[in-house]
Amino acid sequence: MAPFGAISADKLFRLLGSSQSPFLVDVSLDEDVEADPFLLPSAVRRDHRFVDRWAAEIKSPSVVIICHKGRKLSEGVAAHLRLLGLSAEVLEGGNVAWAKAGLPRVPLARLASHGGGTLWVTRNRPKIDRIACPWLIRRFVDPLARFLFVSPSEVEGVAQRFDAVAFDMDEGFWSHRAERCTFDTMLTEFGLETPALMTLAQIVRGADTNRLDLAPEAAGLLAVSLGLSRLHASDLDQLEQGLIVYDALYRWARDAMDEKHDWVARSSRNEVG
Repeated sequence: MAPFGAISADKLFRLLGSSQSPFLVDVSLDEDVEADPFLLPSAVRRDHRFVDRWAAEIKSPSVVIICHKGRKLSEGVAAHLRLLGLSAEVLEGGNVAWAKAGLPRVPLARLASHGGGTLWVTRNRPKIDRIACPWLIRRFVDPLARFLFVSPSEVEGVAQRFDAVAFDMDEGFWSHRAERCTFDTMLTEFGLETPALMTLAQIVRGADTNRLDLAPEAAGLLAVSLGLSRLHASDLDQLEQGLIVYDALYRWARDAMDEKHDWVARSSRNEVG
């Protein structure tokens, strides 16, 4: 059991991937990050010296502070945040313990910004991959990420003019590769190929490429995705509703795949007897 004010790597990993996940802040020294250039999924980097300055941006009800070994830097920052009225814990053992546990880590080389708030752009009127990928980014890469939906012909120009990252476009880096979807590409490049996310990827791939035989759930995801597209004229409204769909699918893939549901009607005579 982790000591008071700390959370273990295993417990924190169980919390990741939902809208209830704590906000993760990595305050490791630059030299430690250069020696081990990875971040925990959804973590953002901040300078421990300016905690009073950046604490105001935290909107989450809970925060986990991370440093190299989970000692003085994370302890000091967490204590400062608690002084400011935030609920803050430290990651027990820091990045070293997380890596030793074999849990997924995001390579810094694949992040457009280590401080979060990345800007992404794709085609408007999203259906499946263009909702699944923002969900993955928000939940496991950058919780502060922003998404632009524009006319297909303008994606490249908007990306260049507004310093955004284009995704799910022909011949781009963040796009389909052979028979695999952009969601698959992101799992690979961000180092997030966990069993639950790989299960989800197969469902997304089946629905997005009309190969409904890949997973029994693919047809259901296709139906729900098309329904959401018809319900919402705003792409951003559709995205927010779609995030809930993928939250549920991820939780099912992680915890409930073996659970079945059946309803057996009982007659009133049987209940009385």
